[in-house]
Amino acid sequence: MARYKVIDTSPRFLAVDLEKQLLPGSFEYAVHHLLEREFDLSIFDTRYRNDRSGATAYPPGMLLKVILCAYAQGVVSSRGIERLCREHVTFIALSGDCAPHFTTLAAFVSSLDEEVAKLFAQVLYLCNRQGLIGREMFAIPQGDFLRGVDGVKLPSNASKAKSGTRADFAHQADKLEAAAQKMLERHRQNDTLPVEPDLAEKQRQKAERLQQEAAELRDWLTANPQDRKGSKGTIRKSNRTDPDSAKMATGKGVIQGYTGVAAVDAKHQIIIEAQAHGTGSEQELLLQVVRATRPHATPETLYTADAGYHSETNLQALAEEHIPALIADNGMRQRDERFKDQGKHKAKPDPLYDKAHPKKSAQRYRPQDFSLDPETGICTCPAGKPLYRNGSNCIHNGYVSTKYTGAQRDCLPCERRAKCLRTPEKTKVRQVSFFRGKAGATEESHSDRMKKAIDSEEGKARYGRRFATVEPVFGNVRHNKRLDRFTLRGRRKVNNQWQLYCLVHNIEKLAHHGYGQ
Repeated sequence: MARYKVIDTSPRFLAVDLEKQLLPGSFEYAVHHLLEREFDLSIFDTRYRNDRSGATAYPPGMLLKVILCAYAQGVVSSRGIERLCREHVTFIALSGDCAPHFTTLAAFVSSLDEEVAKLFAQVLYLCNRQGLIGREMFAIPQGDFLRGVDGVKLPSNASKAKSGTRADFAHQADKLEAAAQKMLERHRQNDTLPVEPDLAEKQRQKAERLQQEAAELRDWLTANPQDRKGSKGTIRKSNRTDPDSAKMATGKGVIQGYTGVAAVDAKHQIIIEAQAHGTGSEQELLLQVVRATRPHATPETLYTADAGYHSETNLQALAEEHIPALIADNGMRQRDERFKDQGKHKAKPDPLYDKAHPKKSAQRYRPQDFSLDPETGICTCPAGKPLYRNGSNCIHNGYVSTKYTGAQRDCLPCERRAKCLRTPEKTKVRQVSFFRGKAGATEESHSDRMKKAIDSEEGKARYGRRFATVEPVFGNVRHNKRLDRFTLRGRRKVNNQWQLYCLVHNIEKLAHHGYGQ
């Protein structure tokens, strides 16, 4: 009978060389090398006051090592990082077998401020020294990661149910106080009747909770006498758990969170600038990101951005500051023959999630169903009857149009009146207008100039590089690093966490290009 060696997997003490667990060429080795030999960590010294008294502190470099490497593996929670430091040999090597408590890790991440920006700048310096930054093009993505495009709109550690305006919160407080008062009156009326003790106690506790919630709302209203204002002066909803966050519409519904924006260099996909903002409007973020990246750019650096950043105000500001840019508009793909087949792909259902209702076919003829000959100016209806022109320079909502009207001899006996007119029993003839542009537009707008630039052959080629620049970056952060939400509250903390993730991406680029081996 065959005999085999006994494989014993019971616990035992083993001699392990911790430094050899960090393999050259790996991300963990690059992080260890940077924090031990390259980074200036003296910026953390000012937060400690234990030179003469108090317990010794964990080195900030060690805490950063385990946090960055945990983020690289998709572990964000401080409890999960503590477990890795106790059980995973690579993290035991990174921490020197210290196993910091999860409260220490959480407090360290939460207290980070300008130190992250300085570390980010040091990594950019090393990337530039290694020749990874080309400065030929900086691409800025649009912020809807959940929809499957380039940017990132992610929920934060905030309750969506506690969002609203001051009027909403005042109404909620009135309802809670009225409900609590009604419950108390019912208790007084039932004082003489026999009631189960447990039920009476539950009702009393419920009334107290309602009163407490109403009091919290009143305190918040007192502390915040004004509503938040948007970029155009409109009222923006506030959130009582995280006032800096915002409600945002995404492809998977409405979330309460932040928009993560980044500028990516086209040469090796290095993230040049990273910011997180509590707004779902990308237009107001473009100039902030562009101006933050100007120290890294050259006068010839081209900025490319998606349609979410397109506005006449942004284009005018870029033109006045002489910043080369290609900003797409909402109709760019409709004008580009390369996207002529996109309709058949949009018609396909989303295999993961499709909340869109099936589109209803038009019940009546629309203006595009009428044909207009540009040479003769003759308009023909779907029934083949010509319409006569009764206005060549009509202005409607600031746009110039040419108006056509059908003849009674053709419209009254027509068999298609029910499909052509909304009220065929009252309306005699059909009218249709063809718009030619804005009224009084004597000068070419910045939007018109941008459309011409992006529709040119050179513009198409240069803007086409944008897709290959930003999508892999955010695919790496979202899918490989499993960033699906921000775990902190407040713009400062969320901004630091977003920059830490972008820091992980840039260090990974350094490791892949042989840095620190």
